[in-house]
Amino acid sequence: MAVASNRPATTLLPLAALVAVAGSLFLAGPAAAAGKTGQVTVFWGRNKAEGTLREACDTGTYTIVVISFLNVSAGPGNSPPSLDLSGHPVAGIGADIKHCQSKSIMVFLSLGGRQHSLPSAEAAADLADYLWYAYFPAPAPRAGVRRPFGDAYVDGLDFFLDRGGRPPPDHLDALAARLWSYNRQFRARTPVQLSATPRCAFPPDGPALRLLATGLVTRVNVRLYGDARCAAYWQQEWDKWAAAYPGSGLYVGLPASERTVGYVHPKNLYYGVLPVVQKAPSYAGIMIWDRYADKQTNYSSYAIQWA
Repeated sequence: MAVASNRPATTLLPLAALVAVAGSLFLAGPAAAAGKTGQVTVFWGRNKAEGTLREACDTGTYTIVVISFLNVSAGPGNSPPSLDLSGHPVAGIGADIKHCQSKSIMVFLSLGGRQHSLPSAEAAADLADYLWYAYFPAPAPRAGVRRPFGDAYVDGLDFFLDRGGRPPPDHLDALAARLWSYNRQFRARTPVQLSATPRCAFPPDGPALRLLATGLVTRVNVRLYGDARCAAYWQQEWDKWAAAYPGSGLYVGLPASERTVGYVHPKNLYYGVLPVVQKAPSYAGIMIWDRYADKQTNYSSYAIQWA
């Protein structure tokens, strides 16, 4: 059964009415599966009108916020990785990260866009070292490496595996292994956590497959949107991911905008999608694309109740 809804916005139930109805049903309804986790991830940084990172964390509807994107073009003569935050000023983001973390909300940084280039395992190792000193809790600074967020640090790195139809770059597995190795310096915590955000089509491209084969990616946001086939055969693809990666936490990735292929009406989310995905032992929560659209539709107000 396709989960996308083509009905215009005028046919949707008013937000308050739908929340009231769903709130009275979800405790006994099909979405109240044993697999509920209460975990909701959102991508932030794709539209300046979405508000600040602090505002996103203050909504109370997210448990992980992913800053997107850090664009990379590694290799001889290339410039250092650059933040693309759609006009958001970098100043102040460090304080916002600390604010989010004070509310027990994890903040990840997503390596994305179309400018990935990792020509060798050595380039991947160099990038991992740069990321550690620029964005993670390195115990000492490194000469020549600036920290864009000051003394604030992110909790993890996300691999956004989208190349506009092209496969992701090679050596992501080497990048992950090198970055993960910094965790050995710490006994009481894991300062570097890794997630991946692939398209739902299974199996993924070779470089992504090798990345996931490392076993270091603990969260996988399976994007059931942006692709007509994924929207139509989402259950089939989800089952493949669940069978292949039982040791990773799988998040069902959904758009907050009705204009995006694969949009799931909240009623369909509650009665159609969640009862299926929450049966998987590896189900971990819901991922929402993105904060700007969610600010318009308040989609996460449903997700946080039912995830």
